[in-house]
Amino acid sequence: MANKIIEMKNVVKKYYIGTPNELTILKGISMDVYEGEFLSIVGASGSGKSTLMNIIGVLDRPTEGTYLLSGENVAGMSENALSDLRNRRIGFVFQTFNLIPRTTALKNVELPMLYAGYSRRERTHRAMELLEMVGMGDRVKHLPNELSGGQKQRVAIARAMANNPDILLADEPTGALDTQTGRMVMDIFHKLNREQGKTIILITHNPELAAETHRILTLRDGQFVGESRSGDDAKEFMPLWEQEEGGCGTCTY
Repeated sequence: MANKIIEMKNVVKKYYIGTPNELTILKGISMDVYEGEFLSIVGASGSGKSTLMNIIGVLDRPTEGTYLLSGENVAGMSENALSDLRNRRIGFVFQTFNLIPRTTALKNVELPMLYAGYSRRERTHRAMELLEMVGMGDRVKHLPNELSGGQKQRVAIARAMANNPDILLADEPTGALDTQTGRMVMDIFHKLNREQGKTIILITHNPELAAETHRILTLRDGQFVGESRSGDDAKEFMPLWEQEEGGCGTCTY
């Protein structure tokens, strides 16, 4: 059985606390994610997906509850420690690519390694390898405005992999792409999961994309309302009692 890489218990996120406008976005989220799992979180606009993504990616802190990343409680960490954690452990892929406009594909991929203290030679060598891996080896000197949407997203995936993170967090990564290009991007995620064992969390509103992952958690109004699994390979990531009994340990129906 795979080890847990993420453990969340009763996570609540509130805004405008103590005011008449107090708003609760996440209402007691509990979830486990296992090493090497390809998990999707599905929900409509306003379900709390973005808020949950920000907490998973330690871009924000929960108001209540616990969040353990590889057994380490992130709640008590300083901002500098959280920033270092994000840079080393989590790779982000966004719908809008978030590439630096006046910087080449190569330099965009190098940037996380610059913050991590890699030498110039190490940065360039790894960035070239990663761009080759996503089929962008012939576009290393191109600026983002010289690339198609699919090419930008492939550069973004290479950048997310720069520091060899444990987790890839993908927020609607095919949302701005046509079907064929989106298929290419999903194939890259499957390859990274299958061949490099990367834990991938896909945030999406698209049930067809979610169906490609090992496990699907459905979010509605800040709560998980369902869980399903896709394919026999998903059993590798189940707790043993679930494999034997077919139960669902983290659902709240």
